[in-house]
Amino acid sequence: MNGWKIPLYKIFTDDEDVALVNKVIKRGSNWAIGPEIEEFENAIKKITGSNYCVAVNSGTSALHATLLAYGLGEGDEIIIPSFSFISTANSVLFVNATPVFVDIEEKHFGLDSEKIPQKINIKTKAIIPMDYAGQSCEIFEIKKIVHDNNLLLIEDAAEGLGASVKGKKVGTVSDSAIFSFTGNKVLTTGEGGAIITNSHEIYEKLKLIRSHGRLDEINYFENPSFPNYVGIGYNWRMSSITAALGIAQLNKIDKIIRLRQNNANFLSSRLSKHPEITVPTYDGNYEHIFQMYTIKLQDKIIRDSLQKFLLNKQIFCKVYFNPIHLTDFYRNKFGTIPGSLPMTERLSDVVLTLPLYPNMTSEERELLVTSIDEFFEFYKKCK
Repeated sequence: MNGWKIPLYKIFTDDEDVALVNKVIKRGSNWAIGPEIEEFENAIKKITGSNYCVAVNSGTSALHATLLAYGLGEGDEIIIPSFSFISTANSVLFVNATPVFVDIEEKHFGLDSEKIPQKINIKTKAIIPMDYAGQSCEIFEIKKIVHDNNLLLIEDAAEGLGASVKGKKVGTVSDSAIFSFTGNKVLTTGEGGAIITNSHEIYEKLKLIRSHGRLDEINYFENPSFPNYVGIGYNWRMSSITAALGIAQLNKIDKIIRLRQNNANFLSSRLSKHPEITVPTYDGNYEHIFQMYTIKLQDKIIRDSLQKFLLNKQIFCKVYFNPIHLTDFYRNKFGTIPGSLPMTERLSDVVLTLPLYPNMTSEERELLVTSIDEFFEFYKKCK
């Protein structure tokens, strides 16, 4: 895999993945808008307990479609974290709304509920919190703010399918939530996404948005009549082949999560001896599914040195995330400056995401932790 002794992630697959995909291929028809789409959506509804689910071609499309479905647009302000993947902010711009960055809290790396109220004004219409690395943000505290201010709560749960918080599945506390199924996610279809909601109105709008604004009472490819187009829409459908893969992956998600948690516990047990490292922590109220395994180092110098050391040993590791508000595009467009989100910027300077995946071998785990041990032995000698 690109020469890495240990890649950042590997996808967990078995014969069921191949069998279900082959079934669609060999069918020779309905590779789009096939029965697997609805079956996959129903499976996500079941695992989350949501009333409605709409599958789409990516998590970014899911977030964009959700903002459109709620009618958010020009003149609206939407509160988001800067500590996230760029699409969280870009999706706000896609609908010509204005992203308003709020700092994060250190425990869960999510929006700081104590910092949100000061950014709310008459233009504020929604809050989009992000669930980092497979653990919920402070969603109940944020939900109260949303309720008190009559706002929308749209959760970027791209990394959180299968996790739970205080007995509720991640994504179900919000008005709507989106998931991503790209390659490094707990459930992956290579690319893909989904939206869950309990609103029938939003569900119907989402179906129109994902497929050209077309009112599909019959499968488009089996309908000899001209369909009815009732609004503007996009081609954001998920393919039947992708959905089949999603069904197979979802059938073993509990096993995948358990393997991830076991590997994370192993890494934490071996790495916590280093005072320079803070390993991920979670309590019984926040189930962590470890979509990523991210450690904190004492400072940026140690973090950068460790990353360079591991990369030189062909062990992939990466910083998730660098602040969105400090990218060239957002600095030029909105004039955002360093120092405006101190916790976001401090954590971005010290976090490092290490390899973790369900089928990680004992040899890979041992090489990773002993390599980090080797780094600190070398580092201490050079101090």
